Amino acid sequence: MSQDLYRQTSQSLNFKDQWNNVLKKLNNEYGNEIFNSWIKNIKIQSQEGEVVFFTVPTRFIRDWITSHYLDKIIFFLNSENPDIKRVKINIDNSLSSTTHQIENNLDSAKLNSFNANNDEWPLDERFTFDKFIVGPSNELAFASAKRLSLSEKFEFNPLYLYGGVGLGKTHLLHAIAWQIKEENPESKILYLSAERFMFQFIKSLRQKDTMAFKQKFRSVDVFILDDIQFMIGKTSTQEEFFHTFNSLLDLNKKIIISCDRAPSDLNSFDERIKSRLSGGLVADILPASFDLRYSILKKKSEDLVLRSNTSFKVSDEVLVFLAKTVVSNVRELEGALNKVFTFSNILGKEIDVELTRSVLKDLLRSSNRRITIDEIQNKVSNYYNLKIEDMTSSRRIRSFARPRQVAMYLSKKLTTRSLPEIGRKFGGRDHTTVIHAVKKIEQLKEENSKFDEDINLITQIITSA
Repeated sequence: MSQDLYRQTSQSLNFKDQWNNVLKKLNNEYGNEIFNSWIKNIKIQSQEGEVVFFTVPTRFIRDWITSHYLDKIIFFLNSENPDIKRVKINIDNSLSSTTHQIENNLDSAKLNSFNANNDEWPLDERFTFDKFIVGPSNELAFASAKRLSLSEKFEFNPLYLYGGVGLGKTHLLHAIAWQIKEENPESKILYLSAERFMFQFIKSLRQKDTMAFKQKFRSVDVFILDDIQFMIGKTSTQEEFFHTFNSLLDLNKKIIISCDRAPSDLNSFDERIKSRLSGGLVADILPASFDLRYSILKKKSEDLVLRSNTSFKVSDEVLVFLAKTVVSNVRELEGALNKVFTFSNILGKEIDVELTRSVLKDLLRSSNRRITIDEIQNKVSNYYNLKIEDMTSSRRIRSFARPRQVAMYLSKKLTTRSLPEIGRKFGGRDHTTVIHAVKKIEQLKEENSKFDEDINLITQIITSA
């Protein structure tokens, strides 16, 4: 398919329809209360190239949306239209008439939604255990989630699942809720994000009705909290969560938590909470291997064909191409397949590698971007909680030397720089030092599976940035 044809097809998709699709996704992501209070009031202004302009009534609303929801808005917009890269939100005082309504939603809304039921935080019917593809990178998390949901007596509490973006944490949380609901329909299940927990807590403080908040969250049988990392730095919210957590543990209620990092890596988090979170079962979800990515695509493509009732099928050649190309996370992998399938139906063309390359040109371009040594040093420093200066310092203590060797190893593997060039970027070291670092890391990868997993995870972080 030619670039011109692809561009014409993209332009034929109505932008307002795309924004409406994004609004539906945001509503599902955050729930009716947050959606109606904040997101619903964003107005489309214009689109200029890769930038979309929106307006809101006040600076406060703009700042809140920017800090809490902008990343997700851009992600969903880009999934609808790959040409969109950035969003700019302007202030339009003429919309101030809606400001009072927004403030009323925030300050005067009654807590009548505090009944613990599944309808308040709707579960996604796609996210069940039978639709979760299992592989070596996620089998412990899957088995633990399944066992907890099927057993009335469970050996571990809480269950703490952690891993990067788009690896299946939320899928497992929903699957647990669906399974418990099926096994025991009378169970009171509360599923929500940490952001929603914080939102409800702050609102109860404003309304001076914290007892209703406490009663709601401490009267459930199953408490499922997604993305607890959003509580980092929120001292008062952490304090309330700690008391809620303890109360549920004392009552032997099931608690399931998800996060993007291990409990020990929750910086600026109450040490009591970190200790409690570590006291249950901690299961990580690693980036998917090629075999797992292929299996996910295979199952997803079969479901797409079945639902769309189309004669177009996705060949093994295309599935292999996607599995090798889109390695950042499962969510992006499925999004790529959805995009190819949609354009295939629009154009009435068979799905082949040429069509796939054309439709995913922006994604492929970002995947093939040039990685720099500076970027590698920055990412490795962040992973090991070091300063960037530690990468080039002369200090040889192990806590500095090992991350430095990892960064040298990845610089050799992920860039085209010569050994002397790499050495110079690490404080003027000799090329023999780089060779030693590469051999040492390769040896450790073979001897220590956990270390090998760490290197694979850092590689994913760098290549998917």
